[in-house]
Amino acid sequence: MENDIVELKYALDTFYFLMSGVLVMWMAAGFSMLEAGLVRSKNTTEILTKNVALYAIACCMYMVMGYSIMYGGTANLIMPDGWFGNSIANATTAEVLASGGDTYYAGASDFFFQVVFVATAMSIVSGAVAERMKLWAFLAFAVVMTGFIYPVQGVWSWGGGFLSETVGYSDYAGSGIVHLCGATAALSGVLFLGPRKGKYNSDGKVNAIPGANMPLAAIGMFILWMGWFGFNGGSELAVSSVESSNNVASVFVNTNAAAAGGLLAALGLAQLLYGKADLTMAVNGALAGLVAITADPLSATGGMATLIGAVVARLLWCRVLLRQATN
Repeated sequence: MENDIVELKYALDTFYFLMSGVLVMWMAAGFSMLEAGLVRSKNTTEILTKNVALYAIACCMYMVMGYSIMYGGTANLIMPDGWFGNSIANATTAEVLASGGDTYYAGASDFFFQVVFVATAMSIVSGAVAERMKLWAFLAFAVVMTGFIYPVQGVWSWGGGFLSETVGYSDYAGSGIVHLCGATAALSGVLFLGPRKGKYNSDGKVNAIPGANMPLAAIGMFILWMGWFGFNGGSELAVSSVESSNNVASVFVNTNAAAAGGLLAALGLAQLLYGKADLTMAVNGALAGLVAITADPLSATGGMATLIGAVVARLLWCRVLLRQATN
């Protein structure tokens, strides 16, 4: 009987891990729709090509070398054991053990869940450099980002590196490891490439470049919102006990609340400052709330999560206003 219970928990947690990964994979569609909706129509095909290609590159590079760097048992980051996929073959056929020594999900499900996170980090870069970076240059960077940059900083915390061992750094679902990594790479790219053509006049005046398809952008936001339940909820790593089930339910509630708070705060500020609602800022407000709550979606209450989303959305508006004031 005891063995049957262990096997049932193993099957349930493996299935939950895989379905959470499917939701995170679905975020690739959300990023594609969001970016396609917010760029000019002449660039729609290229931005979609970037998104489908980066996902495939992320899957291949993380399998070939990224997973081995991040979870290969070394913190030196120089030629880790399992380079070029040797340890991935072992890891994905093994069972992953909980801290207490009980098996609770398949190793292959862990790899699948991790690889869709890598693609998410790269998708952040795609949105930031939209309409200002050539396709093949972007894909070349995607190889480096997903195969080396992301795994290197990932091993510092999730891979048992110095951040988790020495500093005690904790990142529940990847607000820093995924989103900050992607955002840092995106910022570097933007600073290097400069603004989109036509964004600024010679006197520094900002020109609005409206998106070509706002329905697509709104659909993309909702797909990302949905996928975030797998992103944050799956990071509990289990659902087969009363405690883990309660934790997952709280994470879902807080994730949803933060997005709602961010959207409403951004929408309200647009009305207050400009006298009309702004869909683009509402969409970005929701996404800002989702990113903010990802660091720790378990500890907050629903009300606190809503407030977190609202505060971050307001900070987003401060950034926009500061940029306008300086130009």
